[in-house]
Amino acid sequence: MLIPFLVSKIHQATVTATNLDYMGSISIDEEIMEKAGLRENQKVDVYDITNGSRLTTYVIPAPRGSRGVELNGAAARLVNPGDRVIVAAYALIDERELDSRNAVILLMEADNRIKKVINSRI
Repeated sequence: MLIPFLVSKIHQATVTATNLDYMGSISIDEEIMEKAGLRENQKVDVYDITNGSRLTTYVIPAPRGSRGVELNGAAARLVNPGDRVIVAAYALIDERELDSRNAVILLMEADNRIKKVINSRI
């Protein structure tokens, strides 16, 4: 049986911008994407810690080193610059593999620097 499990999480990133006129997505600094194991166009959930909004979108890279986290399109109506968010990616994993898998969790500073990387058993 395949079970959806967390494989990647960016915890308490700060939204740096919103762009209502863009087609959609969340832009994340390419370096942060790599550390989190996220790929371009990968589906993610975004949980706004500040206001409680939850949404699903896909990831596109922001310039490397920019520390940018930008919500685009319709998502820009649910999140504001300065909000703290959690970005979570899940995968369908065979239950027989669960004991050998780890989730990558990035704990973020307020300026979107990576404070700590955790490889947690899922």
